[in-house]
Amino acid sequence: MEVKPTNLRTEILAGTSTFLAAFYIIIVNPAILAEAGMPFSGALTATVLVSAFGSLMMGLYARNPIVVAPGMGINAFFTYTAVKGYGLTYEEALGAVFWSGVIFLLLSVFKTREKIIESIPVALRHAVSAGIGLFICFIGFQNAHFIVDNTATLVGMAAFKDPISLTFMTGLLVAGALISRKVSGAIIYGIIFTTLLAWPIGRWWGDASAVNFGVATMVNYTGLFALPDFSLVGKADILGSLRYAYLPVIFVFTFTILFDGISTFVGLAEASGLKDPDGSPRNMRKSLLTDSMATLFAGLVGSSSGTAYIESAVGIEEGGRTGATAVTAGLLFLPFMFFSPLLSIIPSIASSIALVLVGSFMVMPLTKINWRNPDEAIPSFLTITLIPFTYSLSVGISFGFISWTILKLLTGKKSEINPILFVITLLSIFFLWL
Repeated sequence: MEVKPTNLRTEILAGTSTFLAAFYIIIVNPAILAEAGMPFSGALTATVLVSAFGSLMMGLYARNPIVVAPGMGINAFFTYTAVKGYGLTYEEALGAVFWSGVIFLLLSVFKTREKIIESIPVALRHAVSAGIGLFICFIGFQNAHFIVDNTATLVGMAAFKDPISLTFMTGLLVAGALISRKVSGAIIYGIIFTTLLAWPIGRWWGDASAVNFGVATMVNYTGLFALPDFSLVGKADILGSLRYAYLPVIFVFTFTILFDGISTFVGLAEASGLKDPDGSPRNMRKSLLTDSMATLFAGLVGSSSGTAYIESAVGIEEGGRTGATAVTAGLLFLPFMFFSPLLSIIPSIASSIALVLVGSFMVMPLTKINWRNPDEAIPSFLTITLIPFTYSLSVGISFGFISWTILKLLTGKKSEINPILFVITLLSIFFLWL
């Protein structure tokens, strides 16, 4: 694919488009991290800092038109697995994010990441992406109170005539229509629309339970602006996160950002033609170093891991070809540190729209798995289903590695197992045994 020439005006417009496509993270990430006990305003400030830092570094150092921000899926792992599952405090979870960034940085510096990546079957990489997509989609439906507890079947759907469910589904379909029409910033427009639609709940219908799902928070609205909340900066418990029992958390953080970053860079390079002469994504090493530094920085300022955003394709499609696109987007994030009072009124049924829609995008790699080959299909299926069903990325990923290795051994295909994959499989068994 031929790379078209560009100019500063085009780069600024492309950066603005990418920012609009990724803006939802400023709302959704703090909402998810708040479930871990973190202050919403502090998490919002941290989200903006990571997004601005990562995007600026990507533009100025790696010179790629790619936005970096806290990743979807990994933020859910932070809250629902690391904190609520393994029992880490959010300070210890931030320490784990920091150490995953250090490990990723070392892997990048010593050029060992390529060997690790090559050892992981492509089908499992696709399965992990799809599994994470289903996981955050499931969380979105729960946070919207569309899927609820059911004593007979564990989960079930809320009453469809419930105004909360109707509002959520209306907002979801409107956002989906905007995406289908290729409207820049479709998700954020859907969130705003749902927020406005949700405001009468609890007043017109007299639904007192609406308060539990954030739809009545507008009555507590105190203004548009506030000074940034830096209360989470420096809160990471770096030493406390190195406990023996917490190693699986650091492992999954590292694994996820490693493959999420690689798959994003490769996908964007294939779509845009932004490649080095050897055919690899342009400035790959510098881009991965940026990813690792964004994650390390995230742990220090109070957010889940940073990663490259596939939404950068929006800006690239608009003509963004240089680092100026990422710099523009990075600068646009900064003013929103001052909008925490305004953004805090957005109800969970509105922010959950982003979880469901982004989850739908993440299952697209399912088509690349060879489902006719059982020793590839079964481990992929286990990975995809166990991530949401066990509410744990670490469990799903570990069973994927274990089942892949064992099936290849039992079917006489030992030659298809990279030695490094043997080591990763043993580590997976070890982590499950903890």
